[in-house]
Amino acid sequence: MASTPAKTDESVAARLARGAVAGVIAGAVASFAMDRFQAAVSPLLPSSGSDSEPATEKAADAVSESLTGQAVAAADKPLAGQAVHYAVGIALGAAYGIAAEFRPSVTSGYGLGFGLGTATVLDEAAVPATGLGSAPWNAGIASNVYSYASHIVFGGVSEIVRRHVAGTLLPRQGD
Repeated sequence: MASTPAKTDESVAARLARGAVAGVIAGAVASFAMDRFQAAVSPLLPSSGSDSEPATEKAADAVSESLTGQAVAAADKPLAGQAVHYAVGIALGAAYGIAAEFRPSVTSGYGLGFGLGTATVLDEAAVPATGLGSAPWNAGIASNVYSYASHIVFGGVSEIVRRHVAGTLLPRQGD
């Protein structure tokens, strides 16, 4: 199934809409798959000895404090962290879906590059730069491999779902 039409008279708006819809759905499904992968794999990892909050929970606290002046209640932090995880995944999926409509080469490797890019930019650069987590060289090899593996799952599932959804949204011949 082709990921984008070869030559078409489709408007830019139609391609943007298809890319955004396919990407949002892909980002949500991929975030779920990544979450399930992490739930299955994290018990197998050596304990870091740290009781540090996940970066998503720290981000939820930062958003809450900037909007309300108060941190997220301790009982609500896991759910707030999941909300951040899904919001970021959906936003990344939307951007990826739109990019795929206009530059199909971003999909090469069935989302491998997308997954590796999100791991590098988010977990290895943005999270430490914003103080939400440790720098990669302080996190340990198991943590870094776990991060990259999780994001490869995210990228691969994003591409599989995006490709399928975008294919169902292509105009039919003769329309």
